[in-house]
Amino acid sequence: MSTFTQRIGHRGLACVIGAVILAASAMPAVAQGKKAPAAKAAAPATKTATPAAKAEQPAGQPLQIELSHQLPPSRAKALQELIERFNAESKTSRVTLVDSSWQAANPPHMMILAGADEEAFLSSSKPRYKPLFALMKESGVALQTVKPAAMMTRKPLNANGQLLALPVGLSTPVLYFNRAAFKRAGLNAETTPLATWPDLQSALGKLAANGSRCPLTIVEPARVLIENVSAWDNVPVLKGKQPVFNGLFHVKYVSLMASWYRANLLKIFKDRAEAEERFAKGECATLIGPSDSWADFRQRNGLDAGVARLPYVVDDTAPGAPQNTLASGASLWVAAGKKAAENKAMASFIHFWLQPQNQIIWQRDAGYLPLSRAGFFASETTLLGDSLENIKVAIGQLTHKPATANSAVQTALERESARRIIDEELNEVWANRKSAKAALDSAVMRLSTGK
Repeated sequence: MSTFTQRIGHRGLACVIGAVILAASAMPAVAQGKKAPAAKAAAPATKTATPAAKAEQPAGQPLQIELSHQLPPSRAKALQELIERFNAESKTSRVTLVDSSWQAANPPHMMILAGADEEAFLSSSKPRYKPLFALMKESGVALQTVKPAAMMTRKPLNANGQLLALPVGLSTPVLYFNRAAFKRAGLNAETTPLATWPDLQSALGKLAANGSRCPLTIVEPARVLIENVSAWDNVPVLKGKQPVFNGLFHVKYVSLMASWYRANLLKIFKDRAEAEERFAKGECATLIGPSDSWADFRQRNGLDAGVARLPYVVDDTAPGAPQNTLASGASLWVAAGKKAAENKAMASFIHFWLQPQNQIIWQRDAGYLPLSRAGFFASETTLLGDSLENIKVAIGQLTHKPATANSAVQTALERESARRIIDEELNEVWANRKSAKAALDSAVMRLSTGK
């Protein structure tokens, strides 16, 4: 629980959220579908979950809807609390978390998928899902979301920009910093320039000089250093379908990162969990990683963290920087072949999830980007303290300038297999086995040939 929430209490928080929703209602609507009915106040969360029901429900009993997910523990807790609020309010259906796969003979009604598992789910010649926009329309339930933007992952969208799934787990890379580590290095975390990579290098040098063994770590380097830095600096990564991230801009930039690595300014760990734990424990002074990590950092005892925008390159090869970053992450998919009553129950749960107060709570507790106008407005208000500081920074990046052909999501690089190849080649750079040029040439060749 954040310091702010502890200070005002849950009842006070409900009043704050109500004020945010009222203010947001005056904003122009940008939505898919009809205007949704006014949201009811969220019911208090119950403390227990009901096990999954595998048999037909007795007459008069709530319809059982199964949901599986791949979210980390803290996000799973936020999801469970959302479900408990829905179940407390719904009289006709009940959502239950289950440990089941989309590959099961009788898959769950809803599945939150990401990464390689989502790609495998979508690879079948016969769709395993019911398009979200069709589900909501057939069920007569409004789909009230903001319009998907060009910098958002394309996986949950069709060619017409309609939602095939609900992108409930979106994030974008941001910079986190440890205020105590900055203070020990004689730096003021609130005024030290961190906007550009040269700014950050100066701060990292001072952190290292004052004893930091891990001035900086980066989570998911391929996603950050190739996809998002390229978009943020408005530099192309593809020419047609051909990867081109082995030119002057990228070689100079990755070479800079390699020099930081050799100078012990940068550490790369085996996975996201380890990098974030090192930062949370204070071993690493700064971290570049997904914006949703704020949900964990702000609740970690003994960690006084701040969040800032991803640095941009100051270089003649990136004259438009900064441009915009990219949003990607998990989506909620609805299984195909379910009964009409089950589809209507799922539509009701999705509508509940999109209600303003639930969007704001989801952002606060899970850290993911908003899907409603109330969620966007909430990040701009001071009424919620620092709970949504990550959302404010993330939205500032994503909407800094209108997306261009260079700064829109490139699906060829967003694939997990592509990210794996790029990370493998970057690891060769960190290990000093390849130059930046050789590694990027190899990554481009492997992506071009599919090897």
